Amino acid sequence: MPTRDGLSMEDLITQVTRLSDPGISPWEMHRFLSGARLAPAALDPFIRFADGRYARHLVHKSPEVELLVLCWSRGSRAPIHGHEGELCWARVERGRLRFASYREVSRDPLRLTRVGEPVDGGPGYLDGPADIHAVDNLEAFGGDAVSLHVYSRPYDECDIYDLERGLITRVRLQYDSIPSHRAPVQS
Repeated sequence: MPTRDGLSMEDLITQVTRLSDPGISPWEMHRFLSGARLAPAALDPFIRFADGRYARHLVHKSPEVELLVLCWSRGSRAPIHGHEGELCWARVERGRLRFASYREVSRDPLRLTRVGEPVDGGPGYLDGPADIHAVDNLEAFGGDAVSLHVYSRPYDECDIYDLERGLITRVRLQYDSIPSHRAPVQS
């Protein structure tokens, strides 16, 4: 139930699930996520950081949609990675993150080109829907960060792009925590 302070996590899950229907435009999801605000306490059960890296905490998963809370330790980064045809939105809830988007030019040899300039987003900034991007919590930002991620048609693996070595590596995605009251649905 929405409070004066914002949406509960259950209300957010309900709305995002409704908007993940294939007949609904991705821009409807974007518009909703741009305006929706979570009650500060809604994030609390998912705020757990890992030293030197970001941590992925599952909130909800179905075949249509997945919600995660990511906790970014100062200086952590998600390397350049793809989203396998799914739609991905990431909203900064606390702290600051840098988002850089890319487009694949060729696979052999591996070449990506940056799409626009990197964006430093503070609380409320919404990135997406993303295709290929990197996300950084720069040391210069001076602290930890938290982001909410919504994936439509979630995937279990993704490609990591290593431009220095010219390699694309397929990795299986893992969670740092899964809610005890529900097991994730296998896709």
